[in-house]
Amino acid sequence: MIVQYLKKEIIMEKRISFRLNGKDTTVETDPSRKLLWVLRVDLGLTGTKYGCGESYCGSCTVVVNNSAERSCQLSLQDVQGKEVLTIEGLMQGENLHPLQKSFIEHDALQCGYCTPGMIMSAYSLLKKNPNPTAAEIKVGLEDNLCRCGAHKRIIEAVQKAAVYMKGGK
Repeated sequence: MIVQYLKKEIIMEKRISFRLNGKDTTVETDPSRKLLWVLRVDLGLTGTKYGCGESYCGSCTVVVNNSAERSCQLSLQDVQGKEVLTIEGLMQGENLHPLQKSFIEHDALQCGYCTPGMIMSAYSLLKKNPNPTAAEIKVGLEDNLCRCGAHKRIIEAVQKAAVYMKGGK
């Protein structure tokens, strides 16, 4: 007869502070929890989507210190003292961010599930390269999956957003 012993795990809560969408934020919880679930469950920011949970699809992408990161694999303690930007943080008051505006104009949304992750990856790309070629956009977004087949429109939307972000029309 095999006897199983269950070891009771003690979870220590910790205060983790970071800037979220431009505001100082402190969360007291298990620091090993994934950022995705803290954003969605604890903070009510449901724009960041759960897709594969394995860092393959990109639907959970957020921007941490201007770099696109997969929140499904990032623990809360990994963002201690850092700047985190979610899709909700792009809008300035009532004004859409140029990427959001451009995705709408180019019908690059389709079902919309991948859109927040695509936009956040594109944001990070445009911060690093404000004038990317179509080939550079493809490489920059290759880790974000879209099953709707809107890839051509997504590339066009990012190109147009780059123009908007430089003040063009």
